[in-house]
Amino acid sequence: MRFDPTRERHVLLGPESVIVLNPTGADILGLCDGRRTVSDVAAALRVRYERVVDDEVTAFLARLVTKRCVEISDG
Repeated sequence: MRFDPTRERHVLLGPESVIVLNPTGADILGLCDGRRTVSDVAAALRVRYERVVDDEVTAFLARLVTKRCVEISDG
């Protein structure tokens, strides 16, 4: 993930692809550090935003998993 000054947004770069992230998506990925669980990420977002739905965070990350942009470990 990096900030693209041309788009003035964070983007996720992949092989031959660019995913433009909205601010919430960038915040979610910014919290993914290899130590936090998906629940931990959602809890941290609740501190920043009034309304955070755990299922929406999970769905967002699941879409990125299917695109092979992130990995979620079971352990």
